[in-house]
Amino acid sequence: MRLNSASMALALAGCISVAQNSTTASVPPDSGNADVMDSISNLVDDEIPEQFDWQQNFPSWYAAVEPYQIMGTGKKGIYFVGTEGLGMFFIPTSAGHIVIDGGMPGEGQYVADAIRKLGFDPKNVKILLNSHAHLDHSGGLAELKALTGAQLIASEGDRSALEGGFYLGSEDDSAMNAPPVEVDRTIADGETVTLGDVTLTAHITPGHSRGCTSWTMPVVQGEEIYQALVFCSATVAANRLVGSPQYEGIVDDYRKTFAMTRDWKPDIFLTNHPEFSGMANKRERQKAGDPLAFVDREGFPAMMAKLEQAFEAALQKQVLKYNAIMAD
Repeated sequence: MRLNSASMALALAGCISVAQNSTTASVPPDSGNADVMDSISNLVDDEIPEQFDWQQNFPSWYAAVEPYQIMGTGKKGIYFVGTEGLGMFFIPTSAGHIVIDGGMPGEGQYVADAIRKLGFDPKNVKILLNSHAHLDHSGGLAELKALTGAQLIASEGDRSALEGGFYLGSEDDSAMNAPPVEVDRTIADGETVTLGDVTLTAHITPGHSRGCTSWTMPVVQGEEIYQALVFCSATVAANRLVGSPQYEGIVDDYRKTFAMTRDWKPDIFLTNHPEFSGMANKRERQKAGDPLAFVDREGFPAMMAKLEQAFEAALQKQVLKYNAIMAD
């Protein structure tokens, strides 16, 4: 079973609401963990224009947000440098800086400008990290790399897609392409990236992409140390699970990720689509004076339970559809 371009494009983020008989998708309002996954298995059969207009269909991915410090003492910690609908993260260190994800194609400059607004020099970014090789998170990396001169560190599982600029398993769908970007170093599960006084640990959480990589790091605020997680994703989104799967072993990979993360309870959990972790609501509480607004120890387990249910439902739906096609 293969999805056409419309289905691929509209299902890509996995956090969108898709209206039947329409190629316009809208990201729901910040709904935390409860409702945002409810429609991730919706697929549409409409054809889309040859040149798919991402900005028209996903306006929140392009809507500017003032950058801000999520947690940290002084100018340390972790910052948000993304858009309303895409999470990109900036981590300053004593020996240069780190950025996680680059947003959509053309948003590398946006991230660089956000870093500058925070009072840092983008030229001091030394390391780029990627959660996964889908264009809404990897699309700006090539531009950001050219602007900063930083090295890109990513998983071996996603390397081919990053360097080839394609969506693995849908290489012939140009609507899903991203600017190719060279990977300077590959990283495996449990390996660390250290720059100055900051160390991040890579956790390969595959399924959403073959090399989907989640990142953890300690964040100091006041006299306390908090464990932060930037989670890759575990939505089905545009992925084929049966028939001709997106990649070999994808179903087992999803189940591996759900098993691996079942006991994870990070103090701070961040996502590359901010609505998954309720970031807008948390930011409003922070602006109202709550310095620990982003501490949310129950949020990640609740989100993952919802995602696992959604995965099994999507798998069943795809199996039924595939069996019906094969029976005809």
